[in-house]
Amino acid sequence: MRCPFCGCEDSKVVDSRPTDEGERIRRRRECFRCLKRFTTYEIVESTPLMIIKRDNTREPFSREKLMNGLLRACEKRPVSVDDIDAVIDKVETRLYSSIEREVPSSTVGEYTMEYLKDLDEVAYVRFASVYRQFKDIHSFMNELQKLLDEK
Repeated sequence: MRCPFCGCEDSKVVDSRPTDEGERIRRRRECFRCLKRFTTYEIVESTPLMIIKRDNTREPFSREKLMNGLLRACEKRPVSVDDIDAVIDKVETRLYSSIEREVPSSTVGEYTMEYLKDLDEVAYVRFASVYRQFKDIHSFMNELQKLLDEK
């Protein structure tokens, strides 16, 4: 770390402590040349996760957008907001643990349906009907048949 007083690139860490609920690290440093002390802050650099939509446009991953879709799918169902949050947490963890920083929206939808299927089958079918854009009753029935075959 370069000293702001003399420009020397050698310094030592004298004190280090977390700030902002552990989001940043505050470091007190001392320059080897001029012996003056200065403070630096260290934060984790995060690359935003980008979602590639069907029309090939890209937008940052939005937890709120996924929440809205799940709330609509789970409307009037015995699914708590905590359950929905847990599904979103699982999807988000899976996406961020991937090496890829750009993920197709289809992947987000598939992960969501995978967890939603175990939570509530009616909500799963509702979500799938919007996500998969069923064109007719036959495509809807095919999805229901897959669900029944798994049981």
